[in-house]
Parts: sequence; C-alpha cells; structure tokens
Amino acid sequence: MLKGCFTALMTPFKDSEVDWGSLEKLVEFQIEGGVSGILAAGTTAESPTLSWEEHKKVIKVVTEKCRGRCLAIAGTGSNSTKETMEGTEYAAAVGADAVLLVDPYYNGPSSLEIRREYVAPVASKFPKMTIIPYVIPGRTGTQLFPEDLAIVSKEFQNVCAVKEATGSLENMIRTRQCCGDEFAILSGDDDMTFKMMTSRDIRASGVISVTSNIAPNAVEKMVALINEGKEAEAEKLLLAMSPLFGIVTVKTQEETPYGAVLCRARNPLATKTLMAVLGMPVGPCRRPLGKMTRKGIQTVVEAGRSVFKSHPEILEPAANFFDVDIEARLFDDSILKQLVYEDY
Repeated sequence: MLKGCFTALMTPFKDSEVDWGSLEKLVEFQIEGGVSGILAAGTTAESPTLSWEEHKKVIKVVTEKCRGRCLAIAGTGSNSTKETMEGTEYAAAVGADAVLLVDPYYNGPSSLEIRREYVAPVASKFPKMTIIPYVIPGRTGTQLFPEDLAIVSKEFQNVCAVKEATGSLENMIRTRQCCGDEFAILSGDDDMTFKMMTSRDIRASGVISVTSNIAPNAVEKMVALINEGKEAEAEKLLLAMSPLFGIVTVKTQEETPYGAVLCRARNPLATKTLMAVLGMPVGPCRRPLGKMTRKGIQTVVEAGRSVFKSHPEILEPAANFFDVDIEARLFDDSILKQLVYEDY
C-alpha cells in the first residue's frame, strides 16, 4: 500500500520558461526532506499550461533525480485518453513508479465513462505501472464514483490507490467500503489529511501534498507519526502547520468601481507566492495565473510569519537548503511589491 507524503511539486518558471536548474534544486530539497515520493507535472505543477514537450521533460528530470531515492509519480492525466496513453507510455519508458490520472476535465464524462474509457484502458495497456486516479470534482466538473473505482480496482490490480480531493467524508467512507482494506486512499487536501488518516472509516495512508513544497520534513513526519499510531504527536505538528494548510486557496473580497467581488487565489498561486517570498527558486506562475491582491498576499505573509514565530523549525530546512534569511524576507516590503497587483 502506498503511504507517506508525496509532494505535488511546483514547476519553477523564469521569463515564462521552465527553469530547469531550479527544478532540480527543488527535487533535491524534497529528497533531503525525506518525502516518500514526488509527483511531477501534476496540476499543482501547472500542467495545463505546460506544452507536452515540457511536460515530458519535467517527468524525465524528476524521475531521474528520484530513482533509488524515493518514488516518482508522473502526472499523465488529461481530458483526452489518447493523450493520457501517450504520456503514460513516456512515463513508463523513463522509469516512473506510478502515474496520476486526474478525472477528465471540462468534457465531463460520466463515472461509467471515466472507468471504461479512461482508467481501464490505461491500466490494461500498462499492467506494471501503478495507476492512481485523482478525484477532484471541484476542479474537473466530473467525478469517478467509489463504486466505479472499486470495479476498476478489482479488474486491474495496478489500480491500487486514489488521490481523494472531493472534500466529502461520506465519499471517502464509501470509497473504503467499496475498495476494501488493501486499497490506498491518499489525501488530496492538506488540511483534511489528519482527519482522513485518523478516521477508522477512511484510514487514509498518506497525502499528495502542496504544503510539503515548503515543509517536506514536517509533513512527512506528521504522516509517519499517524501511521505509527502516534496521533497526539502528529496533532501537534498539524496545529503547527495549520497556517500553511490554510493558504492552499485564499479568498478575499476586493473592491471594484462596480462593487465588491470575490477574488479566489487557487492552488498553486498562494503557496507558490509564499515560496517566492521565502526565497525558494520557483518564480511566478504561468499565465493566466498571475499575482495576488494586497489582501491576498497579506494573508499569505501572515501565515508565513505565524509559523516562523511559533515554530521556526518548520521553515528552517528551507532556510538552510536555499541559504536564505527567511525572517528578513517575510518583512521585506520590496519583495512583496514584486508579487502583488497594485490595484484590482
């Protein structure tokens, strides 16, 4: 069973191009932090904005760096089964350990179609590759239901895990009921990981994490403690990291000449912005993702300051690895100005 912390790695950009040198540094930071594995070219990596040539090269670079050190998971999901097949074939060729298949977005196939026309064909063609469906209806507008997931996992032994990001405890419980005890449920939401792992009815075994981009050691340790039955110790880490979990998506009310509007900075924008503030070499997001509002970046910076003040040890590995003064950067207005829209 897959277990542990698997980092949904950010893709670093510079001048609108993938920064390959920084990508290697980010992978090394994760491996030094002790993560169980790294997800390359997932949606947190801004895969929808990567060309397929970039997408494949990201997978190759990460897989080669991970080999023999931690698991390499390749994000090969798409809203085209043909494209997913081609991506998975490439991932297998370069030695990835598993692939993550996000539910096909926008064209919105039914759960039955996702099972029969998407997951099953990939699992059948690549029987030696671990297949991890990724269920996130809030982003995709469709969903592979637990019942269909159970059918395909019984038919193909390599479909042995799911990244669960429905936000629904009922759906997670149903997944455990349908898929059985040996099936791995991985949290797709950092702030729900503790609850999912400690619930007797869900029994998640780990997380595909966004926050571990910043704090790999802390997230991996929290997950390991839960798997060891040390829930009280794990809960302390949960509370220490909770400000970071809270910025995966940042919502603010912004004023326009026509009234107030909701501005939602969705993953990876807020976490990537904090990484840039801290001095980690990630660069900006790729358009159409842009910058944060003043209110949004204030929320992000306050989260960083709170963790640094109360539990500096969580951010210390990043400070040491990237040789940065995190405290100074968190209070440097000149850094913040580069990362914010001046007006709405």
